[in-house]
Amino acid sequence: MPDPDNVFSGSIPENYDRYMVPLIFEPYAADLAHRASALSPKRVLETAAGTGVVPRFLLPQLPADTVYIATDLSRPMLDFAASVLPDPRVRWQSADALDLPFDDGGFDVVLCQFGAMFFPDRVRAYREALRVLAPGGVFLFSVWDDLDTNEFAAEVTDELAEMFPDDPPRFMARVPHGYHDIAQIERELRDAGFTRIGFDTVTAQSVAPSPLIAATAYCQGTPVRAEIEERDAGALQEATERAAARIASRYGEGEVRGRIQAHIITASN
Repeated sequence: MPDPDNVFSGSIPENYDRYMVPLIFEPYAADLAHRASALSPKRVLETAAGTGVVPRFLLPQLPADTVYIATDLSRPMLDFAASVLPDPRVRWQSADALDLPFDDGGFDVVLCQFGAMFFPDRVRAYREALRVLAPGGVFLFSVWDDLDTNEFAAEVTDELAEMFPDDPPRFMARVPHGYHDIAQIERELRDAGFTRIGFDTVTAQSVAPSPLIAATAYCQGTPVRAEIEERDAGALQEATERAAARIASRYGEGEVRGRIQAHIITASN
């Protein structure tokens, strides 16, 4: 049975890309692409690629002969990504980051934007990343900082806790913002065999045209949707509107801006 925290199907891929990508993912995709392009890679592997936001920023910075393989467990996410970015340099492939179907030493860079939090065995996933890296290759990935440093996510989580006090939806705190301890991340990377590890904590702004767009992103473009519908099958719209009202009360009725914060990790040998 699929882990509900990892289910990105139905209308979620489209809503995720329409709302979540511009809201929180684009600033960090641009950052990761800049770091990766500076390494001048010829062979790039991305794990947990989602709807393909990173290659949209990175491919224009890479030569025409670059090989880019974007993988994810979710076929619906990859299918949507391929429809948005039909670049012949990209191969969209279903693959498990814990058991990569690639030869040793085949890539100059392995990327993973906000996917490590979902890995059931992160040391194994990191070991796989190291295995497929060529000598001198670099593993670049990002994880969200804790919930309190990511304002809209915190507001939505708090509002849903008030709406469902007996069983509050905790996906955002549990998964996306549940893996932010730098000491733990470094320890797991070293356990996997990486020896050179660097961290940058990057703060950016989450911008939405309205509070409703921000609330829709979280409530309908992530597994939070399943959490809401499990508690009350008819409550999705009410939950979205309540979250929107909470954001509006704190950030205004028009365009809203909130802080987002993440760690960018560079690992190599």
